Amino acid sequence: MHLSRFPRAPLCHRPTPLEPLENLTKLLGGPRLFVKRDDCTGLAIGGNKTRKLEFLMGDALKQGADTVITMGATQSNHVRQTAAAAAKLGMKCEILLERRVEGAGTDYEENGNVLLDRLLDAKIHYVPGGSDMKAEGEALAAKIKARGGKPYVIPGGGSNTIGALGYVDAAMELVAQANDQGIKIDAVIHGSGSTGTQAGLVVGLQGINSGIRAIGISVSKPRQTLEQAVYELTQATADMLGVRGGVPRDAVEVNSDYYAPGYGKPNDGMKEAVTLMARREGILLDPVYTGKAMAGLIDLCRKGNFGKKDTLVFIHTGGSPGLFAYRNQLAGL
Repeated sequence: MHLSRFPRAPLCHRPTPLEPLENLTKLLGGPRLFVKRDDCTGLAIGGNKTRKLEFLMGDALKQGADTVITMGATQSNHVRQTAAAAAKLGMKCEILLERRVEGAGTDYEENGNVLLDRLLDAKIHYVPGGSDMKAEGEALAAKIKARGGKPYVIPGGGSNTIGALGYVDAAMELVAQANDQGIKIDAVIHGSGSTGTQAGLVVGLQGINSGIRAIGISVSKPRQTLEQAVYELTQATADMLGVRGGVPRDAVEVNSDYYAPGYGKPNDGMKEAVTLMARREGILLDPVYTGKAMAGLIDLCRKGNFGKKDTLVFIHTGGSPGLFAYRNQLAGL
């Protein structure tokens, strides 16, 4: 797949490391675990959205935009990285933060990613939980146009066909690393929310006939709902790239057993996963995405869903600034 056909802004430290999780593998008694360190992409503490933003910001620059608009929940990692990308490229950034997690406290409202949003000079607009974020983004774009600006709207999570290209590229990067290191990967596991990361991975892995499963651990939605949304974006991205025959429906796998009681709300599995990775591997996860995704991976391993000799790669999508927003919820670890 020839991604150089699409405009791209250089923002990402690539390739990100592919590292063994030897202590966690030993603790669980197999399968063999690795981590793809997409928390190390370099832009404002890093994270998976930087890969998407290379293509999204490239498109924005091509269109002559001077202001980037994006949106997400209050502690959005995507919003933080978009603000950083705009700063690096000399663009303005206006962000819509949805108060999706009620009663989360002062740290959630002001620390973590929100503190960094302000440091990066993003103009913040708060909206109530349950708002139509697409409509809110369009309304803000209209206001910016009315005052003479040239806005470019990026959807939540950077999850559209252009953003998904970042993880098509990541899939090819991962397979190249595995080939160089002599690692036969059976499956990759990652947190799945706004659909773009999983859709890009599926298209990339299928498009190069890797034979590797991509399993998304939902952080926000029931399995059927999220699987369908991922599949739709997968198909649209494959069509844009000209992937012959598209992508089969069964290539999209989502497990939704680990996000309760809801998006951004802690549970015991997440706390255990965050603690184990910190104390066994020296790696920081976050409470919203990677913590719950790793909780799913650990539980699936304990239940024997993978063979002891299988090799799994966990995609670390970043988000560690969120730890500071959950100080009270993580107290006592």
